[in-house]
Amino acid sequence: MSVKICICDDASEERASLNALVKKWAQRSGRDVSICEFPTAEAFWFAYEDAAPDILLLDIEMPGMNGVELAKRLRAKNKLIQIVFITGYSEYIAEGYEVAALHYLLKPVSPEKFFSTLDRAMERQKTDGKKLVIGTSAETAVLPIYEIRYVEVVKNYVTIYAKRDYTVKKTLKEIEAELDERFLRVGRSYLVNLRFISRVTRTEIFLRDGGTIPLPRGAYEMVNQAIIRQA
Repeated sequence: MSVKICICDDASEERASLNALVKKWAQRSGRDVSICEFPTAEAFWFAYEDAAPDILLLDIEMPGMNGVELAKRLRAKNKLIQIVFITGYSEYIAEGYEVAALHYLLKPVSPEKFFSTLDRAMERQKTDGKKLVIGTSAETAVLPIYEIRYVEVVKNYVTIYAKRDYTVKKTLKEIEAELDERFLRVGRSYLVNLRFISRVTRTEIFLRDGGTIPLPRGAYEMVNQAIIRQA
């Protein structure tokens, strides 16, 4: 299967360097890769419907629309694109959480880090394609797992919070067995998708959509370590 990778950077020499690295990665990984290049975020956005890649290598500091603004627009339309920010400015790293960026690579890009990041992007894309089948009394729904923010159990019922909320008569353990390493058990009542966490305090987990989950005493370090492992 061909992998489509787009490079969006206003510097032609940076695009050429990344293009060469992508070709080296393709050769060593045995993948069939198609590459497209764009000099501005606006140019990519204009061609998005035709260009929509599997992986986007995205500069942040560009004239006009910057990389973070483009990533926000993309995330509103497509959750599966693996976004890798490539920048010379480490202060932008915190903004990646908002758009679920896979990784930040600082310029000049290390080839080995670049290759391992593309390997991770392919694994992440495979993971993001997984689905959960939910059967309620009214319907059967097929839900992409990446859309699930968290899961809560109350008595004998579990509610799955995604774009829509689904309540089913199951145990939290049964739902947990159908999910993957993105989800962390928090206390006896919650499973949280680590990719939706924006901030953690000693008492609460804050999600990117503004929601919160209570954090049991002593669980703060466990959650932080889980986030680091997923980063």
